[in-house]
Amino acid sequence: MHQQVEQQGSGEPASAAPVPARVFELLGRADAELVAAQFSPEPWEQLSHAHLAALRAGAAVVAARGTPTGRRAPRTVWSMLGVVAPELGSWSTYFAEAASLRAAVDAGRFELVGPARAEEAVCAAEDFVDAARDLVLGGVGAVADRALSVRVQRAS
Repeated sequence: MHQQVEQQGSGEPASAAPVPARVFELLGRADAELVAAQFSPEPWEQLSHAHLAALRAGAAVVAARGTPTGRRAPRTVWSMLGVVAPELGSWSTYFAEAASLRAAVDAGRFELVGPARAEEAVCAAEDFVDAARDLVLGGVGAVADRALSVRVQRAS
């Protein structure tokens, strides 16, 4: 099932190509993860839900743009984004680097995430989900002014 997307106020389709229903499903799941992140009481839960929200939004972009193929095709969503949506490169790098932290949290290393890191992840995920939605529904120009602007603070 595909849905036609209309530009706000114009009543005309945003593009000739219909947006696959899977894209809307993934964006909805990303939104649900953001809500879970915002209401989670623990920093590690916030980070985990925020990362999953970004992962689902990234998957929505890949679903909309097409999965790279071939022997040397990238295998992770973050690597695929670099191929199908290079304008989201700074975001994909940020979340790819955070994947190991999320994996550690998933393995029970909750102490690795403090409140500041969790808040950073939630804010970055919110912005990324918005950028991914804008890209999928509004095209390349929609994300031109959306750059990753997270001040990274790491423990030394």
